[in-house]
Amino acid sequence: MTDPFQNVDAAGEEFIAAFADSMDARQSDPKMETIVSNYLAKLQFPEGSLTVEVGAGAGAVTRRIAARAKPERVLGFEPSSGFVKEAKTRALTHENASFKVADGTALPLDDNSVQNLILHTVLTHAEKPDLLLKEARRVLKPDGCLVVCDADFSKASLGSSASDPLDVCARAFVNEFVTDPHIVAKLRSLMTETGFVVVEFDVQSRTIADNDQMLPWVEETAKRMLARGDIGQELFDGLVSEYKRRATAGTLYGYQVFATAIATPA
Repeated sequence: MTDPFQNVDAAGEEFIAAFADSMDARQSDPKMETIVSNYLAKLQFPEGSLTVEVGAGAGAVTRRIAARAKPERVLGFEPSSGFVKEAKTRALTHENASFKVADGTALPLDDNSVQNLILHTVLTHAEKPDLLLKEARRVLKPDGCLVVCDADFSKASLGSSASDPLDVCARAFVNEFVTDPHIVAKLRSLMTETGFVVVEFDVQSRTIADNDQMLPWVEETAKRMLARGDIGQELFDGLVSEYKRRATAGTLYGYQVFATAIATPA
């Protein structure tokens, strides 16, 4: 089944709102705040520079970039007009941030015009990630910097026991909502092949033990199962309820891995 993040607007307003909130919740997690702040600390924002985020979603990371780069300009490109609408609303207090609808493989920017370009949890949803990287190479200045931060979805889990039904939902999420769950393993070679020199590669694990940050993995996949007739309403309600029960009890165990690669044009 096609990854809905390849065409978010087609997935509908409910999907957009749910994942805009989910992205905000994920980014507010202390571990994710550390991952983003660590790579932002390694970037330079000289006077008059432009920093771009490609695949900005509803702007959860763009707002962090804007706070770090202030007063320099930050531009978030996102192919979903629904996400861009959400992003603009959520970034009203960030005067140096703006958002535009654009395909990351054809950015409306001149060659060698961008100081920093960030792809945060984007390549896992791309059918041709090399095209996004080639476009990043085109627009970056010779002394510019590329940051790619993405999840290794092949390692993600919600399992607390053998045949855990929540882990079945997690595996279904990876199968149906992710284009390439193994992109992290390929990342350094992809970046090298598209004209970059990787100067740093780091991997961090993240656990979800007492909150709703992986609830969409259960809820959205169970919605699809329900719509297909694979399960009934009782099981749908039960899966969502079980996730919430574990989160409240502190027995939830969600596991994710995030990798960050920093590169410069070759």
